[in-house]
Amino acid sequence: MSSPQFDHDVWQAARRDAVVAGTGNLALVETRWLPPRVDAEVAWKQARAEAEAEAGAGVTVTTVRRTNLHTGEPEHGLRFWDADAPAVRNFERIDTFPYRADWVVEAGFTPVEGGRRVPFEHIRDSGGSRELVVPGDIRVTIDGVAYVLSAFDDDGTLLLVFGDPTNGVDTYGAGRFLFVPHESGSSTVVLDFNRAFVPPCGFSAQYNCPLPPRQNRIHVPVEAGEKVPVFRGGYTVH
Repeated sequence: MSSPQFDHDVWQAARRDAVVAGTGNLALVETRWLPPRVDAEVAWKQARAEAEAEAGAGVTVTTVRRTNLHTGEPEHGLRFWDADAPAVRNFERIDTFPYRADWVVEAGFTPVEGGRRVPFEHIRDSGGSRELVVPGDIRVTIDGVAYVLSAFDDDGTLLLVFGDPTNGVDTYGAGRFLFVPHESGSSTVVLDFNRAFVPPCGFSAQYNCPLPPRQNRIHVPVEAGEKVPVFRGGYTVH
């Protein structure tokens, strides 16, 4: 019979399977940005075809796009995923806190018509920030303190990037992520911090993860969810 603990165990197993997959977080070994060109889409496809031809067995090449932080112009790149990457070979587990029912918290959700663009500093942008669409405000009280949290739209799902005093002590130093399920039209959401997870940049230095903005910094230790990835033999992704 299903229970919160059983469901959590299933989620943890799925997380492990996801990070060790052939295109999982641990497998990303290179991001190659292409020079700006007039026919960017054509160059992008050609570069991918050439990269796939030279890639070895177990290597997958995908495309990625971003906006240039300074010019606002689109940039095109390739990502290389190696199913036998050193990070995959040396990965042991993800350390986690025990399941805590008291860290499943109901919160209010107030949509913002058309969404609001909120600046998020990113870990590899040297202090620069990128504006992300926040569809609404999440209002929650934790340990007697009221918060208005900003979760941005990640391909149709709310993604909360938050920090707390465990960062750099028990958990990943740059903060953690939490997906927030939200039904259209509902005025409430549930924050299950037991499913807080290490950002992709905790598994590969090739990611450029957003950092928690000031309003998303919780002042009490969130002792729930994932802590850090653990590798064998002192291996580090940085």
